[in-house]
Amino acid sequence: MQLASGMLLVATPALQDPNFVDTVVLLLDVNSEGALGVVLNRPSQVPVAEVLEPWGDAVAEPEVLFRGGPVGTDGALAVAALRDPQDVPVGWRPVAGLLGMVDLDTPTELVDGSLTALRVFAGYAGWGAEQLEGEVEEGSWYVVTGEADDAFRVDTSGLRRDVMRRQPGMLAWHVTRPVDPDLN
Repeated sequence: MQLASGMLLVATPALQDPNFVDTVVLLLDVNSEGALGVVLNRPSQVPVAEVLEPWGDAVAEPEVLFRGGPVGTDGALAVAALRDPQDVPVGWRPVAGLLGMVDLDTPTELVDGSLTALRVFAGYAGWGAEQLEGEVEEGSWYVVTGEADDAFRVDTSGLRRDVMRRQPGMLAWHVTRPVDPDLN
């Protein structure tokens, strides 16, 4: 499967890196130089308003920073959904469909009313050229399609399970089956 922006990576049981165990990663950029994404299911306890005050009222619930990944944790990325593809705000960068990124240096009044949801991530997940493809090939990640709301769920604790249940055939069974075969 060809990796592309907007796809989801779901950590497999083979992935032992504690930064990614049980995670769902939204790919934001994939090119010949590598890939960049954010972990969707790691909310922090830090309110966005404490760190990026003007964005506190613009973010979707829960109104906290999400731990986007182990790289660049001193910076932040904003993922958002457009309300209308004909009303693209200043600072918008498309990812896939109505999903995109918003430059956090943009004054909030310039995006007000243009977005249906916004989430801020501290840090990101990043891979060098062909690194992610190698991890997928070795079985560390399932590559799946997501739904628009996956990036903006209020309760992300069941995101991994729910994403996998939507997948066809054996992939969904493999991920959601009990670890102990006697429980089947």
